Amino acid sequence: MRELIFEVTRQGDEWNYDHSLDWHLLDEPLHRKLRLFVQDLNRVYASEPALHEVDFDPSGFQWIDCHDWEDSVLTLARAGGAPEEIVLVALNFTPVPRSGYRVGAPAGGFWREIANSDAVEYGGSGVGNFGSVEAEEIAAHGRPYSLKLTLPPLAAVFFKLSPHPELSTLNSQPSTIP
Repeated sequence: MRELIFEVTRQGDEWNYDHSLDWHLLDEPLHRKLRLFVQDLNRVYASEPALHEVDFDPSGFQWIDCHDWEDSVLTLARAGGAPEEIVLVALNFTPVPRSGYRVGAPAGGFWREIANSDAVEYGGSGVGNFGSVEAEEIAAHGRPYSLKLTLPPLAAVFFKLSPHPELSTLNSQPSTIP
């Protein structure tokens, strides 16, 4: 029995040159789903200039709200070199979904949900924003527009500004990353 427990918990051990890596864990459904999420997140990072283009310049990052300790939510915006390259990120650090959560937005228009760590494909519950959210002319967090979001539990959601409504419907799947 002790050997079985050791095998199940071995992944937490340090790397040991006498043993192979635990590649067999990729056969487990949750491990495969996490691997898919990391692959998709890397693809989004590489394809979105706002997430990497001006990493070493203060203009590439803005806190939207880092003071919501009561709901345990952080929101931020990343910007690329061009004005239309904006990605808004919302992080919910609680197991409670947040519906109707208002977040200040740096621009009006449609915001397409480009990543959702709570997608069913990644082992999550599938809570999301049905692919996109339209900014409203309601000021919030010192910005002229805001988004009324559904924040999945224990998740990160990423939104990209899409200036035209037809662009926001290109990927209407709320739980996948393009």
